Amino acid sequence: MERKSPTFADNEARLAFWLLVPTVTVVLAFVLFPMAWNIWLSFKPVTLADLRGESLLRFNFSLSNYTKVFLDPEFGSVLLTTLVYTISGSLLSILLGLMAALLVHGEFAGRGLVRALFISPYIAPVVAVTFTWSFILDPQLGVINWLGMNQGLWAQPIPFLSQRFWEFNILGLSLRIPLALTSVIIFEGWRYFPFALLFILARLQAIPQDLYHAASVDGATPFQKFFHLTLPQLAGVLSTLFLFRFIWTLNKFDDVFLLTRGQAGTKVLTIKVYDFAFGEFNMGASSALAMVLFGILSIFLFIYFRWMVKER
Repeated sequence: MERKSPTFADNEARLAFWLLVPTVTVVLAFVLFPMAWNIWLSFKPVTLADLRGESLLRFNFSLSNYTKVFLDPEFGSVLLTTLVYTISGSLLSILLGLMAALLVHGEFAGRGLVRALFISPYIAPVVAVTFTWSFILDPQLGVINWLGMNQGLWAQPIPFLSQRFWEFNILGLSLRIPLALTSVIIFEGWRYFPFALLFILARLQAIPQDLYHAASVDGATPFQKFFHLTLPQLAGVLSTLFLFRFIWTLNKFDDVFLLTRGQAGTKVLTIKVYDFAFGEFNMGASSALAMVLFGILSIFLFIYFRWMVKER
């Protein structure tokens, strides 16, 4: 029987298959396998010393790791701190990015230089910027305390990164804020607002100017133009930015660790994962908490794509 020669479509399909092989291999090796291995470890009583032992391959599954995670006295407070830090940091970075984008959108002298300065926090090494912030906020040598005490705003140095709460009076009202957590959130918003700036600025430049000209003819004020023209045009970008920032901030470890080591009410779930793994040498509990973190992200993604995207 004569063998049929491959057609152009067959060759194209074969080429597409071989082009996908490297991508699939990378995904399997660096995404799916680590995830599967983490799930495996989360159901096993594994310590740091057991990672090279044969016991890892035994089918001795247990829910003790998840029990330890959920019954941990810190779990509730750490979860609440994580959500406050994630939501507040994400919203603050987007708000600052929106303000910066509106500022540099128009034509003015030195606009390129201002844009470059705005982007610098995002491209600077995290170790450098956290060290700088730690020095600026230092209670003894920091410039913030020096300015505040010289201007009479407060009498004693304020340890911004090591004090859990700060109580003060305004108009006879006694207020208490989580000082260290607020400082970390402000750092988060400052460091990552350039990412939002780039997205929002690109969308602003794509909005037809005819809309603003027509609104001016109708007598619209700048605030009316912003709320009725600009914001609706930016809705898609802002919701996508919140999705990205929520995912990345929830998984953020280095910023909080370098600033406060998780002390003074700033311990988040990622630092708790680190404490389980390298503080208690309990890799099973660390893996279980990582899966809890994954579950929180899954719930958020379900809500986002089920309601937010559908509503938009």
